Amino acid sequence: MYAIIEESGGQRKVTEGEEILIDLYSSGEADKGSSISFDKVLLIGDESDAGKAKIGKPYVDGASVGAEIIEPLVKGEKLHIYKFKPKKGYKRKTGHRQRYTAIKITSIKG
Repeated sequence: MYAIIEESGGQRKVTEGEEILIDLYSSGEADKGSSISFDKVLLIGDESDAGKAKIGKPYVDGASVGAEIIEPLVKGEKLHIYKFKPKKGYKRKTGHRQRYTAIKITSIKG
């Protein structure tokens, strides 16, 4: 069973038992092992029944996806940003490291 959820302004396909990274949840202060729920479910389907998917308009009524927090704060890889203007002597190097929350999908209801 799989579902397509709306999370942080984007859509993501999830299945039960899958471990994913989402944008930082609750400022990284959530308790490890606590549960969260995603109510904005766009589609619910099953791999065995290819033509039997529930499609929402825009969301599936009464559907939810449950997840458990594995790690409240995970840092992504470092990205380097270079700024340069030719013939002006202007060079800047900055970096960014995105923060995520690691979760495990525990249930898909709907």
